[in-house]
Amino acid sequence: MNRTPARCLILACGNTLRGDDGVGLFLAGWAERRFAELPSVRVIARQQWTPELAEEVAHAQSVLFIDCAVDSLPGSLLLIPVNPAFDNQGLATHHQGAAELLALGRELYDSLPQNAQLLTIGAGSTELSEEFSAEVTAALPEARHLIEKTVLSLLNSQEIPHG
Repeated sequence: MNRTPARCLILACGNTLRGDDGVGLFLAGWAERRFAELPSVRVIARQQWTPELAEEVAHAQSVLFIDCAVDSLPGSLLLIPVNPAFDNQGLATHHQGAAELLALGRELYDSLPQNAQLLTIGAGSTELSEEFSAEVTAALPEARHLIEKTVLSLLNSQEIPHG
């Protein structure tokens, strides 16, 4: 990795052609504009999380993963801590989840972020469409507020000496 590791990495995924599945990429675009003046924040948006991202994750001080959730109520927001997947869960070679990327970063680079959070937005529809459902559209202001609050909190917590 040639660049300085991010103090806060925002890692989003989704597919803009599958309705609400594109919400992670939409929010990543917003976050990139919102935090453009903060070099300590790096935003990466991909159609899916792949093993190549493990190095970025491993070397970041904090990570905020953003994705849609097909198993949640449409438009619902959930922010939860993420821990590395257990070694015996096996790591896929194609698509990675947040926990698997943390585990891969630990395995390959012997490093983990101090804090990892996953923000999911419940999907109403992942049918072929470039539009969000009404529920996801209504949740966007709250999602942006939660991202802003979380990123600023992660940055502030890193400035406090531990111990």
